[in-house]
Amino acid sequence: MYNLLISLAVGFLVALLVKLANFSIWAGLVPGLIAAVLTFILLARRVATRIQGLMSTVQADLQSQPTSQKDAQGRVERAVKTLEKGLAYEKWQFMVGPEIHAQIGMLKYMVKDLEGAQAHFNKGSSRNYMAKAMEGALFYQRDNVPAMKAAFEAATKSGKKEPIVWAAYAWCLLQKKEKDEALKVLGRGVEENPKDEKLKASLAQLQNDKRLKMKPYEPTWWQFGLETPPMMPPSGGGGRRMQFVTRR
Repeated sequence: MYNLLISLAVGFLVALLVKLANFSIWAGLVPGLIAAVLTFILLARRVATRIQGLMSTVQADLQSQPTSQKDAQGRVERAVKTLEKGLAYEKWQFMVGPEIHAQIGMLKYMVKDLEGAQAHFNKGSSRNYMAKAMEGALFYQRDNVPAMKAAFEAATKSGKKEPIVWAAYAWCLLQKKEKDEALKVLGRGVEENPKDEKLKASLAQLQNDKRLKMKPYEPTWWQFGLETPPMMPPSGGGGRRMQFVTRR
C-alpha cells in the first residue's frame, strides 16, 4: 500500500542521512524507524479523515425520512456514488477498500439489489459484522443454507456482542426448519452476552415452543428485509426511515 511504501522510504532516507553524517548505519536505525512510524500515522489519519467525510455525507443523506420508494432508491444511488469515491484510497491504506465494499453492499441489499450487494459483499471486510449478517440473509433468500451459515458464523465472530446478529441468524435457521440449530445459536449468543435481556427472552421463547419475536431488535431488524414492517402512520411520510449502520 502506498502509505506504507512512502513511510518506509522516509525511514530509509532518514537512516541514510544519518549515515552520510558520518555515523554508523545502526545509529540511523532508531530515528529512521521513528520517522517511518510517524509518517505512516500521519498519512493514515489523512486518509481516515477523508473517508469519514464521505461517510458523514452518506449518513446525512440517509437520516431523514424518504417520501417514497423511488426517493429511497435515489438516495441509495447517491450514497453509493459518494462511497465509491473512497475506493480511490484503497491502494493507499489497508482495509479501506474492503470496508467501503461492505458499506456499499449493505446499501444495495437494503434496496433489494441482491446481485449488486453480493458483488460488493464478496470484496467486503469480514470484520464488518452487519455486512456479513446481511450476506447471510441474502443467502437465506437464495435458499443456500451452507453459505448462509458461513456468513452468519463470520458475523458472530466480529459481532459477538451484537444481539441482532445472533437473533437474525436464529430467525433464518428457524425458517429453514432447523430449530435445534437456532437454539444452539441463541445459547451461544447468551453465553457471549449474559446480561442481554433480549437474547435471554428470545432463547426462552424457543425453549417454550413459542414464536421468535423480533420486535425487540427493531428498527435494525427491518434492514434485513425478511419481514414486512408495520404500516407507517399518515403523519410519518410515504416511506420507511433508512438507517446507515457502520461497524464500530
